Amino acid sequence: MTVDVLPGKSFPIGATIRDGGVNFCLFSRDCTAIELLLFDRPNDPQPSHVIPLDPKQNKTAHYWHVFVPGIGAGQVYAYRGHGLFAPERGLRCDGDKVLLDPYTKAIANWENYSRQAASQPGDNCARALRSVVIDSSAYDWEDDAPPKTRYNRTIIYELHVGAFTQHPNSGVSPEKRGTYAGLIEKIPYLQELGITAVELLPAHQFDREDARPGLKNYWGYSPIAFFAPHVGYSSCADPFSPVNEFRDMVKALHRAGIEVILDVVFNHTAEGDERGPTLSFRGLSNWDYYILGDNRATYRNYSGCGNTFKANSVAGNNLVLDCLRYWVSEMHVDGFRFDLAAVLARGAAGQLLTRPPALLMIDADPVLAGTKLIAEAWDAEGLYLVGAFVGERFAEWNGPYRDDVRRFVKSDVGMVKALANRIMASPDIYSQPNREPHRSINFITCHDGFTLNDLVSYNDKHNQANGEDNCDGTNANYSWNCNIEGETRDLAVHQLRLCQIKNFLTILFVSQGTPMLLMGDEVRRSQQGNNNAYCQDNELSWFDWSAIDKHCEVLRFTQKLISLTQSLKIFHQDRILAVSYGSHQPHIIWHGTQLGQPDWSYESHSLAFTLRHPKFHEHLYVILNAYWESLAFELPLLENGYKWYRIVDTALPSPEDFCDLQTALPVEKETYQAQGRSTVVLMAHH
Repeated sequence: MTVDVLPGKSFPIGATIRDGGVNFCLFSRDCTAIELLLFDRPNDPQPSHVIPLDPKQNKTAHYWHVFVPGIGAGQVYAYRGHGLFAPERGLRCDGDKVLLDPYTKAIANWENYSRQAASQPGDNCARALRSVVIDSSAYDWEDDAPPKTRYNRTIIYELHVGAFTQHPNSGVSPEKRGTYAGLIEKIPYLQELGITAVELLPAHQFDREDARPGLKNYWGYSPIAFFAPHVGYSSCADPFSPVNEFRDMVKALHRAGIEVILDVVFNHTAEGDERGPTLSFRGLSNWDYYILGDNRATYRNYSGCGNTFKANSVAGNNLVLDCLRYWVSEMHVDGFRFDLAAVLARGAAGQLLTRPPALLMIDADPVLAGTKLIAEAWDAEGLYLVGAFVGERFAEWNGPYRDDVRRFVKSDVGMVKALANRIMASPDIYSQPNREPHRSINFITCHDGFTLNDLVSYNDKHNQANGEDNCDGTNANYSWNCNIEGETRDLAVHQLRLCQIKNFLTILFVSQGTPMLLMGDEVRRSQQGNNNAYCQDNELSWFDWSAIDKHCEVLRFTQKLISLTQSLKIFHQDRILAVSYGSHQPHIIWHGTQLGQPDWSYESHSLAFTLRHPKFHEHLYVILNAYWESLAFELPLLENGYKWYRIVDTALPSPEDFCDLQTALPVEKETYQAQGRSTVVLMAHH
């Protein structure tokens, strides 16, 4: 059946409802012919209409476009791209493959999708993903407003949408487990914890089949459609549901004062290497969307995932910016964490660009001006830009913070000087003048690596379940099992692990910078020593809600720490604290067991410091003893009427491990005996 169509327009790119129909626009330099496929129902095996686009009538520059009257929101569509299949020339057009619109806002036919069918020769129409026309204006945001929490008041919680409520003991109804709607039901838990921002592992459409046979790509670092919320996190089968349910989640989190930060993966796509599936990009404009190898039939692999997205081509740059703007303007998210962001600094041949257009334009974009931009400032091929990332606005995951704090707490030698720098927001790394200390994102653990519980329970990774002979995942864990590998009933080991967990948490929250907590660390979530659980869609990854009672001691300790640091001005400074001996400004003073005499030697395992904010009469004394024996630390003299009160001592059992000022005991001696491998926080009060 033929359909009366009009030439359409080259802007905006994607599918746009207007004037009683839909304008379709697609970028393709490689294809010599494009077909628009329209489906009556999302899962129909074949299209009801095939509309060929005339290169003379329906093409402007490299933009193919057509206007179809009489259709609207909910229309399911896809493309075929015809042209030369010549991989040795970098061309991979394949008219047998049904292609997603790179700008699609929603996905259909998810139930029938086959990665294998998209990877093998032949027509894959019945098993291919399709796009859906969305009317963004139809949603009622109900005066939604972003919390706009400043970095210096931000507590980030890295969270997997599926894993957070997937467990049967989550208390969420079965149809809502592992969904955006399920997350909404757990917002009170996040509020009680003191979280101000959730950082969601990839929630754009990803390929769950991009894993070894029998496993799933669970984390989501395999993007198919950058603009579309992941269908698997929706509680309803309706094609509109992922978009609306995601918005419901954002709206509910904003009402609770919690920001939404998306983990975005602009460094590669699910199409993988030259053996991978043809889903969208490579079938339309392979050279524009990917960095190709010297042999143009291959891909440069700076992502470690088979290909590298060419963010600094015109087409790639436009897509990245349009995508970020869409998530902010139409989906109301508050910021982004850029996975392997150093890739975005690479040019057409993979070289490091001193002024990469993609990053500079993101940094300066007016739509993104009020958002948080967080870079994972490295890639899988050794480009490490921590402390040297492009732009004025990017915050950075502080990888050295993670490693140095881990090594200090496990009592490695030579770590005290490095620890002091990490506590002060790493001025040795971030040397730019006037840089805000809170643009250092401090973390001990994240999705990638051991959980906090496993960091003190395993010396080695145990990734056999991933099917790669325990060869995947990093070997640089800087972990210590407290003398027994894995789970144990040994009471002494259990107590030592509990103390070490509290040591890590205390250091994290008393450091300058923005703290990030991994989902479940506050209740000792374990992955049984698996440090790369990307493919484990099971209880190994899921949040076990029974742990709230089982590990209430750590949960309480974490809540109290967050509450304390959020209540004190000294932790909200926009400048790195001055190292001072008598300043009237907020400052830090380093000590050892003796006042004013920090032990910076290679063999040292301890450090103490005072934090003072004279204007607000805040005065803290922190002891970090990673030595295995107790040490006596001299206490600073206080003004008349003031005493030191013990707020934190990680060597003590709950509830003495953390006491509010109202219940804290005064320290009557001139020294404090800090037990081996413990952390102490004292507060001056009259």
